[in-house]
Amino acid sequence: MGVGAKEGMLPRMPSFPLFYEALNGRDPFPWQTRLARQVAETGIWGDEIGVPTGLGKTACLDIAVWWLAGQAHLPPAERIAPTRIWWVVNRRLLVDSTFGHAQRIRERLVASLDCSPGGGGDREQAVAAVAKRLCALSARETVVPLEVIQLRGGVARGRPVDPSQPAVLLSTVPMYGSRLLFRGYGSSASMRPVDAALAGTDSLALLDEAHLARHLPKLLGDLEVCASARSCVLAPTRARPTLVSLTATGDAAGSTRFDLDDEDRAHPKVKERMEAKKLMEIRRFEKGDLSKLLSEATRDLMSESGQPATFLVFANQPKTARAVFDRLKRQGGREAAADLVLLTGRIREVEAERIRQRILNDKCGMAASRDRNLARDRHLVVIATQTLEVGADVDAEYLVTEACGVRALTQRLGRLNRLGWYPYARAVYVHVPPKRAGKNQEWPVYGTEPTTVLERLQKASGKNACVVNMSPNRISEVLGSPGDEPGRAPEILPELLWEWLKTTTPPEGEAPVEPYFSGISGSAYSVALMWRVHVPEAGNRLWPRPRDVETVGVPIHEAREALKSGEIRRLASDGVTVEPCRAGDLRPGDQVILPADHGLLDEYGWNSDSAEPVFDMSLCARGLPLDEEALERLCGIRVGSLIRVALGEGETDDEIEESVRLQAVREIVETAKAAGAPVGWSEDEWDTFLGGLDHKVRLPSKEVPRLAVSKGPLDNSVRLDEFDEMSLASDAVDLDLASHGQSVAQMARDIAEGLGVACELQEVLERAGKLHDIGKADLRFQRWLDPSRQHKGVLLAKSRSPRHLWERDRRQAGWPRGGRHEALSARLAECWLDSDPGWGDARLRKLLLHLVISHHGKGRPLVVPVEDPTEGIVSGEIGGRTHEVSANLRFADWGQPARFRWLNREFGPWGLALLEAILRQADHVVSSGAQ
Repeated sequence: MGVGAKEGMLPRMPSFPLFYEALNGRDPFPWQTRLARQVAETGIWGDEIGVPTGLGKTACLDIAVWWLAGQAHLPPAERIAPTRIWWVVNRRLLVDSTFGHAQRIRERLVASLDCSPGGGGDREQAVAAVAKRLCALSARETVVPLEVIQLRGGVARGRPVDPSQPAVLLSTVPMYGSRLLFRGYGSSASMRPVDAALAGTDSLALLDEAHLARHLPKLLGDLEVCASARSCVLAPTRARPTLVSLTATGDAAGSTRFDLDDEDRAHPKVKERMEAKKLMEIRRFEKGDLSKLLSEATRDLMSESGQPATFLVFANQPKTARAVFDRLKRQGGREAAADLVLLTGRIREVEAERIRQRILNDKCGMAASRDRNLARDRHLVVIATQTLEVGADVDAEYLVTEACGVRALTQRLGRLNRLGWYPYARAVYVHVPPKRAGKNQEWPVYGTEPTTVLERLQKASGKNACVVNMSPNRISEVLGSPGDEPGRAPEILPELLWEWLKTTTPPEGEAPVEPYFSGISGSAYSVALMWRVHVPEAGNRLWPRPRDVETVGVPIHEAREALKSGEIRRLASDGVTVEPCRAGDLRPGDQVILPADHGLLDEYGWNSDSAEPVFDMSLCARGLPLDEEALERLCGIRVGSLIRVALGEGETDDEIEESVRLQAVREIVETAKAAGAPVGWSEDEWDTFLGGLDHKVRLPSKEVPRLAVSKGPLDNSVRLDEFDEMSLASDAVDLDLASHGQSVAQMARDIAEGLGVACELQEVLERAGKLHDIGKADLRFQRWLDPSRQHKGVLLAKSRSPRHLWERDRRQAGWPRGGRHEALSARLAECWLDSDPGWGDARLRKLLLHLVISHHGKGRPLVVPVEDPTEGIVSGEIGGRTHEVSANLRFADWGQPARFRWLNREFGPWGLALLEAILRQADHVVSSGAQ
């Protein structure tokens, strides 16, 4: 429908209860309707949503989406509802019901667009109305109403297609906090400013169980003071993030807290859940093997159960959880027939999905939505760490927990008899002093708080000194106020932030960002590990590109210990080039590539004792690497001589005929098929994969040669990241420079208008869109784009050359390695500005030059010069006149650092980053043909 739509052009907005019921098939709780009304009428969420666990805090997503749609008719500059909704949790969740819920919202919205006006019932029309109003907010005409993106692990390339696109992003605290501070974990160096803008502007951050991330709210407040702006890019209410804490165990002091009222407590379902009986036995030991005691408590409950049931066992640390799992697995008797599952946060998506399916199975799982009248065949026992405390909509009949703090115990008990359906539900609380506890008995993670918890539990049990009822309406009375301390976080200083803003040339030895959102003490600094059959040599690029679903986050001290012998490989700041590293040099957020036969992973995730080979899950949709060592790791075959023939590397200088090379490829594939399915593949999957390979060998520069999947994503497709410098185009994209610049200019203006950016800034963005690629007029760059000279007389912005020929074409064209065309674009733009002193004031002129020079993420603060022998010039037409400047790239624009610093003070770090993101994402949209 386009931006700036008026009320009369949009469907009428439905009430929240009708929208919620249409999405979820049930009426909202009173508190959900009351909060939606408050937000719609005042725009105020409050600091905390203090609703007990099990009463639908996930509905805050529904409210945020509904509120955003409800403001679609307003002029963009007057809208206060943020475009992006972040759901932020402290841990990477394995059973994340919130992600599933967000996906269902998206699917219902997309499906509703087929609903004709007046067709369907009231519920269908309600969802369709919200969907169409959300579509009206985006700059693109063909668009889904809502994007849903999950950021997890240590690699995350997902982001909204354009900044005006309504989106839900689900993220861990480190993924969100690092983005906020221009050091996004998993982001490439060039995309960090874009990710910072998407996190730091026009965003509503819903912080789930905020007691687990108590430094993040303070960080947001400190940043506002530390980096104030003289000019607002967006309306003040959307110029910075709005953070709302969702917590059943929050601290109301000094904050506005939304809570249940009398109407909520009188609601039948709320009452049933709040009064759900949860008898908890207290077992106190002066010493003992914790894993043994937790296992014994579990076996005792299993023996008492008269029929197959669900059991949830909480341990505070992954090592303890695995020890309990191993003990129960080795036991004989009745419990040996149980279905045992180990669940920690240190696991890849492929293994996590298998575990999810077991836990959420309709017949034998423990999802809260499971039909409780359905009989079980056997026990289900899930041994978990804190990763299951938050965001998991599971409902166990029995629970065993290690001693912990007030907040953690509240969350754990929230997974027992969650809906009040199991009157026989029981729990066992196992209190064992930590080893080497010292005088004050400090537990890992929880400090001294478990001692206080034990005292309060014993006091509440009264004469019956071992059992206490922990129903939700009693738990706060029994446990009292939490005694945990968030610890200290370092202070953000302007000059420190300035160092982080230098995303192009980050300073050596810079301060890590994690302490600023996780605190100094107890911060779980981690690295991301991935397993590959092909690990490139240093200086080469990783293929396939890393994805978050294939990584495991491991505490950095554990990774260093497990990898202490020998040299390892990690990704450089560009997110794709491999560099050598020693374990002791690992930094938080690093992405490490391990050989698939290195071990350290099993079906339940990270296991430092495992020596078994690991499934390389990156190849399935991408292809087969033609590398001798990789194929031996993958399927145990030795085909080095065949690979050399397939690559055209004969024993003599004579060229190998194409038919001979093709035959070698066929023999490699047949040998791999005869070897049988490798680790992680079924025979059918392996045969289908090999049968789908294109037998044409791909030989990209600085990457492993390979056979691509015929019908999979092609290697020469346009990539929406920093490698768009290579300027590849699909058939749907205009090649000529003028048309590309005009399209980007229009898209950038549309996005800026949709967001409510000031008109004068819209004009700068439009002009920057026209000029951003003008430096590609350099004759060397044109020869690179069109080596066969098929488009004589036409200046090109894009090329359709195969990707594996890029490097060869660059060398033959004479374009210097590492040279940046945007540096030439900025020179031409500056030349035009010098000839037209009446265009814009000094502020807008500086902004224009910066946007042009930074449109691939460089120039923050400098485009690094390169060796360049040319004495030629590059010319471009701007404003009806031809302008000429030197084409030599060994000369740097030394005015850019001062310009960059001045603009950060003028628009604020995140405001400037947003302006960059608008232009860059517009370029990406146009370059991909997504329109």
